[in-house]
Amino acid sequence: MTPPTPAAAWTLAAAALVPALVLGYVLLQAPGATSPGAGFAACVLVGTTALLAWAFRRRRVVFDGEVLAVTAALFRRRVARDAIDLPRARVVDLAEHTELRPRWKAFGMGLPGYRAGWYFLAGRARGFCLVTDTRGVLWLPLRDGGALLLSLERPQALLDALRGPAG
Repeated sequence: MTPPTPAAAWTLAAAALVPALVLGYVLLQAPGATSPGAGFAACVLVGTTALLAWAFRRRRVVFDGEVLAVTAALFRRRVARDAIDLPRARVVDLAEHTELRPRWKAFGMGLPGYRAGWYFLAGRARGFCLVTDTRGVLWLPLRDGGALLLSLERPQALLDALRGPAG
């Protein structure tokens, strides 16, 4: 898997840090008073931050010879090899193929340089995405009209395995 960009990591860190600073400020304004609401807010903040950090690191693509299984953050997608339109599949640069870019989030997680889950693509098709780098993205069109977009370290190797003999 291609790791997420530093911008995505910094955005996630800022998303956790800003609420923590606000909570700390509120607690410092009333040093003698203890509020069960503040304790609950702190627990929710820590839990949410831990969940987002775990989801951000959860990325996996596995092909067992018949089924391609993609895990992206909190989302999973399993696609049979027969459901993929392999003659049209290719490795693309999303800067050149703007119609394939993830545009509108349907049910996913998005940060700068990181898209995971279900998105509507610029060309209005629906796609399951695990995109961490827009260069060298494996585009796998599905026979039902959808698509998979995957950022991999070696996208051509997976495409060759998908096109190889069934096994």
